[in-house]
Amino acid sequence: MVKFMTHAWEELLKPMISRPKAVQVAALCCRETKSGVDVLMITSRGTGRWIIPKGWPIKGKDGAQSALQEAWEEAGVKSADPQTDPIGTYDYVKKRGNGTAEPVQTYVYRVAVNTMSPNYPESHQRERQWMPAEVAANLVHEPQLRDLLLQINA
Repeated sequence: MVKFMTHAWEELLKPMISRPKAVQVAALCCRETKSGVDVLMITSRGTGRWIIPKGWPIKGKDGAQSALQEAWEEAGVKSADPQTDPIGTYDYVKKRGNGTAEPVQTYVYRVAVNTMSPNYPESHQRERQWMPAEVAANLVHEPQLRDLLLQINA
C-alpha cells in the first residue's frame, strides 16, 4: 500500500517538477581555411566564457533565420548561407537574472560566413574570435556542443 501511494504521489508531482525544456537556436558559423574549418566563437556577456551565437526563436522567422539574426547581433555576421536543417542540438541550463535556472535545448544551424562587420549591436559587450573547431571544442562547457564541434572536420 505504501509503495502504491508513493508511486501515486510521484506521478502527481512529476509534471510540476520536470517542466519541458525551453528552445533556443544557435549559429555555428564556419569558414574554410587551408588547415580545415574554423568556427566563430564569442564570449558570453555574463561569464565571459566561449560560446556560439544563440538566442530565442524570432516570431516570423524559421530556426535558421533566427540563428542568422543572432549571428548578426552577437558576432557581426553580415552575409552568410545557413543550412536549413539543424546539424544537432545541445542542452544547457540558462541562469536567469532572478536566480532561477531554466533547462534549454538549443538547435544548432551550420552557417557558412561570407562577410562580417566590425560594427554590430553587441560589439562592445562581447569578444569574437575565429579558431579551429578542435580548439573551440576544448573551450566550451557543454558536452553535446563539444561533440558537434569535433565533428566539423571529421
